[in-house]
Amino acid sequence: MGIDLVGMEDVWILPAIPFAVFILVSFFGRLIPRNGDFIAVLGMALVVLLVGLVLVDFQGAFHDEVFAPIAGANTYSFDWIDIGDGFFVIEFSTYVDAVTMVMLPVVSFVSLMVLVYSIGYMKGEARYGWYFAALSFFVAAMLLLVISGNLLQLYLAWEGVGLASYLLIGFYWERQSAAEAAKKAFITTRIGDVGLLIGIILLWRVTGTFDIQEIIHAAEEGVFGQTYLTVAMLFLFAGAAGKSAQFPFHVWLPDAMEGPTPVSALIHAATMVVAGVYLVARMLPVYDEVLIARDVVLYVGLITALMAATMGLVATDIKRVLAFSTVSQLGFMFAALGVGALTAAMFHLFTHAFFKSLLFLGSGSVIHATEQQEVGELGGLRKKMPITALTFTIGSLALAGIPVFAGFWSKDEILHDLQHYGPFAAYVILAVTAALTAIYTTRLVLLTFFGKPKNEQAYEHAHESPPIMTGPLVILAVLALVVGFITYQGVGESLGFVGGIGELVYLPHHGPHVFKLDIAFAAVATATAVVGVAIGIMYWWGDARRAIAAQSWAPELHQLLVRRYYLDELYQGVINHVVLGAAAVVAWFDKRVVNETGVDGSTQFVGFLGYRFKFLQTGRIPHYVLGMALGVAALAVVAIGTT
Repeated sequence: MGIDLVGMEDVWILPAIPFAVFILVSFFGRLIPRNGDFIAVLGMALVVLLVGLVLVDFQGAFHDEVFAPIAGANTYSFDWIDIGDGFFVIEFSTYVDAVTMVMLPVVSFVSLMVLVYSIGYMKGEARYGWYFAALSFFVAAMLLLVISGNLLQLYLAWEGVGLASYLLIGFYWERQSAAEAAKKAFITTRIGDVGLLIGIILLWRVTGTFDIQEIIHAAEEGVFGQTYLTVAMLFLFAGAAGKSAQFPFHVWLPDAMEGPTPVSALIHAATMVVAGVYLVARMLPVYDEVLIARDVVLYVGLITALMAATMGLVATDIKRVLAFSTVSQLGFMFAALGVGALTAAMFHLFTHAFFKSLLFLGSGSVIHATEQQEVGELGGLRKKMPITALTFTIGSLALAGIPVFAGFWSKDEILHDLQHYGPFAAYVILAVTAALTAIYTTRLVLLTFFGKPKNEQAYEHAHESPPIMTGPLVILAVLALVVGFITYQGVGESLGFVGGIGELVYLPHHGPHVFKLDIAFAAVATATAVVGVAIGIMYWWGDARRAIAAQSWAPELHQLLVRRYYLDELYQGVINHVVLGAAAVVAWFDKRVVNETGVDGSTQFVGFLGYRFKFLQTGRIPHYVLGMALGVAALAVVAIGTT
């Protein structure tokens, strides 16, 4: 297959491959050696190769340093459903631009790393084949979501991603906690998805189309009323907030850690949870037309980033610390989108995918080696697991925003844009959150890999993971170290692009952005991260005496953070006393009024009339003649009375 045969118009092939793998492995996995795991890996490797070819075609579509593909070269469509001879047409359509090309390498490459890692991590599992089938289904749905050219197709893929997440969170369904976590994630995200569907319908109602580019053009031309468009975009954001675990829908993500750790690395760190960021980024030109809705995106992102960072300070489960970190970093991305900073948001999405998937896979290596995931049971593992410790530390430095690691560049871009285009308070909140990130990241590294072992049995049991698991860790660690440099023009040009990421991903009316390092600003951001690391070392080095003292100094605050601001209890109370109470009233009305009175009552009334009228059927002709005569007489009286 030549390069000229696989271009931007052929991206529909990408989700087709893992979907075919899903069908093959789920139905015939037991008949295939190794339950078909190698088929899933090879299929994903093929997707990565094809993404590379599409990327080459994308690079060739720039003219005078502007993305200007030949008409139709970056799209593909056909009529999928036609109702009423053109009255209502649903297309299958794909669309490729710079935003798409940020997502495709992230989804495909991280998926490949996770699948390879899973061969070692999931070895011996009873549902080994089903795991690879379900993961392939997720990748297919996620790729379809990314390349969708219309909102209805995107919504179908969106629901497919949610279904795959539900199946994988509940992979260990025999555990009550996993089953409950899967239901919680499914229901919470469905609430947001209802908002997304309403928003899509509102946009279609005015434009008569689901095509994303046509909707954007209609919004820019002023086809919508301001109030109407604001409401529609707020509903659309509800779906994004649900999928990306933003306040107040963030409660599902920490519990989703009940799924296998590779699932957490892929779905709940690098791909599915950024679907909401991708949706808002894709529709950002419309949000720019209704600044009230865009401000909501900003403030929800700020609240989420700060809240999740504070909860990460006290979490004791290694995966849940990373889950709170993910929620917080997603808040950074939404805050950037809230001030119209598309480049910064997508740049952080790109770098975050690599270092956060590295951290989750690193935590999986720890769990695999020690059978423990409470940091209170770990410690000193750097001696037993040197590769895991080194790669995990690299990912942590990237997350903390330490130069020159990937997270530093993208987080610095967000803070820079917040300072210039947002309220000063927003910049301060994110700067504080960045410091908190460095603190809880340092805490996690120290409690896991340094100090004395807290559980001697777990420490003695610990061992370095096999190469099939450490290999992806090393590759992702290298990427977590270097991918941030793509912000530089020279680096982008050396890779075949027209420049750095700011010259690839931008809003048309903003224009491309050539990155120039602001030494003073970078120094402040670096100092913030370094201070956070220093505080973390000061409080949790050795026996963590200062951290214990701080906890005893403010036990109420500590308990507030441990209980996640009591939001889970609040939601449970609303469900128990409001939702279930309203449901009891509806159930009573349905039973007593609808069923027993409306349905059963009418049936019983007809039966009663039939029972009474049957006595009029005597079988005697004189009685029937008398009835006929009385009927004729009654009709005659009525006729005479109406004349």
